[in-house]
Amino acid sequence: MERLILASASPRRRELLQRIGLNFDVRPSQVDESNFRDLPPAARVEALALAKARAVSATCKVGLVIGADTIVVCQGQVLGKPASPAEAAAMLAFLSGRTHTVYTGVAVVRAPGGDAKFTHASTEVTFRRLTPAVISAYVATGEPLDKAGAYGIQERGALLVEGIKGDYFNVVGLPLVKVVELLEEFGVNVWGGTV
Repeated sequence: MERLILASASPRRRELLQRIGLNFDVRPSQVDESNFRDLPPAARVEALALAKARAVSATCKVGLVIGADTIVVCQGQVLGKPASPAEAAAMLAFLSGRTHTVYTGVAVVRAPGGDAKFTHASTEVTFRRLTPAVISAYVATGEPLDKAGAYGIQERGALLVEGIKGDYFNVVGLPLVKVVELLEEFGVNVWGGTV
């Protein structure tokens, strides 16, 4: 199989790719995300995923680089990772009782700086009504601080979710079917044999 490189420091993305049996290296990207803030959500995550994959692919001699970016959008407001526990609590209070959309862009670039393919997934998530005590208790776990929208659906944040419509893995941070489809477009057989 062709060498794969994940352009992300996210432990959740790393774990998801490992769970489907992929072998890969990790090289976190350094991209200034502020340049993409004016784009609509789907275009924003696609452009950021592509920028991250391209930045890492420029440093590699061979391989396929996988880039990704996730944001949460609620009532037109984009929620990234909270900068503090207070900001996490404010995000959770804002999401309480509402439906929001999680967007993840995925890009695959052939190193060094070759062909690129990208796409995105969107998933609707509905939160139950959260009391201030629940918000405080969840923030105190530390889980919200490194996650877009201040929650991790794969951890105790699952207790905040009333419903989900779409790809669960997208909410975790990497829509696996989209990743596999892009890799297959580059001729990668993730099953290891003939398919």
